[in-house]
Amino acid sequence: MQKGKINVKTENIFPIIKKFLYSDHEIFLRELISNSVDATQKLKTLASVGEYKGDLGDLTIHVGLDKASKTLTISDRGIGMTGDEIKKYINQIAFSSAEDFLEQYKDKVDAIIGHFGLGFYSSFMVAKKVEIITRSYQKDSQPVKWTCDGSPRYTIEETEKDEAGTDIVLHISDDSQEFLEENRILELLKKYCKFLPVKIAFGKEKDWKDGKEVETDKLRIINNTEPAWTKKPNDLKQEDYDKFYQELYPMNENPLFHIHLNVDYPFNLTGILYFPKLKSNFEIQKNKIQLYANQVFVTDSVEGIVPEFLTLLHGVIDSPDIPLNVSRSYLQSDSNVKKISSHITKKVSDRLMDIFKNNRKEFEIKWDDLKIFIEYGMVSDEKFYERAEKFALFKNTESNYFTFDEYQKLIKENQTDKHKNLVYLYSTDTEKQYTFIEAARSKGYDVLVMDGQLDTHFINHLESKFKDSRFVRVDSDVVDKLILKDENLDSRLTSDQQQDLSVVFKSVLPDKPGFTVSFENMSERDNPVTITQSEFIRRMKDMSSMSGGMGFYGEMPDSYNLVVNSNHPLVIKVAEEKDKAAGKDLEKIREKIKPLESGKEELEKANKEKKEEEVGQEDKERLKEFEKKIDELNNKREAQIKKFASGNKLVKQLIDLALLSNNMLKGEELSKFVKRSIDLM
Repeated sequence: MQKGKINVKTENIFPIIKKFLYSDHEIFLRELISNSVDATQKLKTLASVGEYKGDLGDLTIHVGLDKASKTLTISDRGIGMTGDEIKKYINQIAFSSAEDFLEQYKDKVDAIIGHFGLGFYSSFMVAKKVEIITRSYQKDSQPVKWTCDGSPRYTIEETEKDEAGTDIVLHISDDSQEFLEENRILELLKKYCKFLPVKIAFGKEKDWKDGKEVETDKLRIINNTEPAWTKKPNDLKQEDYDKFYQELYPMNENPLFHIHLNVDYPFNLTGILYFPKLKSNFEIQKNKIQLYANQVFVTDSVEGIVPEFLTLLHGVIDSPDIPLNVSRSYLQSDSNVKKISSHITKKVSDRLMDIFKNNRKEFEIKWDDLKIFIEYGMVSDEKFYERAEKFALFKNTESNYFTFDEYQKLIKENQTDKHKNLVYLYSTDTEKQYTFIEAARSKGYDVLVMDGQLDTHFINHLESKFKDSRFVRVDSDVVDKLILKDENLDSRLTSDQQQDLSVVFKSVLPDKPGFTVSFENMSERDNPVTITQSEFIRRMKDMSSMSGGMGFYGEMPDSYNLVVNSNHPLVIKVAEEKDKAAGKDLEKIREKIKPLESGKEELEKANKEKKEEEVGQEDKERLKEFEKKIDELNNKREAQIKKFASGNKLVKQLIDLALLSNNMLKGEELSKFVKRSIDLM
């Protein structure tokens, strides 16, 4: 028996490994099985170049669990090690055998996983003692057993082993008993080793018999050694891609389409990315792309390598050229990462452009599902915007699709305002805004559907890109003011009538904050009363709500404008009824107000150039007296008007119709409206 000391520079190497080197203790299993895969691949390489002439036989890697003895064993039939190789590659930490082997067989070797020479030592994170029982492939080699209890001291001795290969026996420590549970090990194998290139067996398959689960004689192979991304695109059919997607994401609906990545210069990169069908309008499903290095799972947090907007995609990326930290748990910053990210963006945009060019009909069918990916990319990635603006689509309320250029040509003649700005009308809810859409279409205008959760941001982005253009929501104003033209209509109401009717409509409005009343000179064919929302305030509130509702605009109450059509026959009728019921009394009040307003105006004019302290006390008191008398008379005027309004069913009916068309009339008020409608008929 030989005894020795592992060649490290500090007695504290094991605590460092256990606590700091690996970000998650569970990856010990990935590291050990990766080593077994490497050993197996090396033996295959030696056989392929004629340096190993024996029968390769069954190279399956076996994972064994013995709960009674508290051991977990990983066994391979790979290249094995001699005593000298154990001293070199195990006792000298970070002297990686993979690096040596790669240098010697770099033109012939299959994928080798290990690079750091530290993976084996991750076993001490969960084991109080580790044994290596190994026999080299070399003829007449002596099997050896290496034992270490987690201190820098080890023993190495001769042993018996019939076949070449290595058994790693972990004696699981008391604080890591979870790794003696079959389901826990199975979970880790499926997570990290699901696509390793050498078969991995963990126990036997199970089946239900006589109402209970029993073991069969068949090995439970946990991995697919030839996943779809390792094959050439020409060798795969659509059903192969769909089958692989289901393997990655069981129970998910088949994706929209896929992109097969296969690059060997200036870096190695393979993989398959899928555009999934999102279940809701904006269901962010990040951490769905899985990153592999030579078929070993590394992480599903790929923000560093995949552009932000493409983290919504599903699939697999495999690259040995992505720089990892020493435990292969996360990405390191590197110029290659940026190159790979840029390449993936280009491949995605090229694929989208290809579908658009060659099968536009299919592209349009899938647009509603694709829209969120493309808009997200165009808003967040300038290079992607430049590519995507050629195939990004607008959809209108008639479910027709247009490229940006096509749509601009469609609306240019009819939707250019008097300031030479092109106005893009849009709806966020075609049912709720149906009345406004119909009013716009009656003018010959086209209306876009922009009902996605990202559309508020996307509209703002497009306004910064489109020259002399603006987007206007179809319910943000009356139809005649959505796209201002040169034509102006006269009002059939006098200014006094508008002033009085403003009080009439305000007094009957719902008892809610945020309502204002205004008058517009519209066609008598337009609605008598319309409720609109400010485009700017509403858009700012929408954006604020997406970011959690915080900030100045998010805290503002909703504001609405009740627009009265000063030329509609029903509004004229209300004005006439008001004049008939209270016209004489109101006129008398106005006659009393006029001289008071004139006196106030003259007094203000006389003191216009003076500072506050220079205005005489007598003038100040006279001004207050004018204001007091004017307020008293206006209060009388308003009281007369409100008295008329309270008994006028037509005014309430007109307001309720406007509320109803905006889906704002509900509950008791809706019930009253129905009853009043019957009474009026």
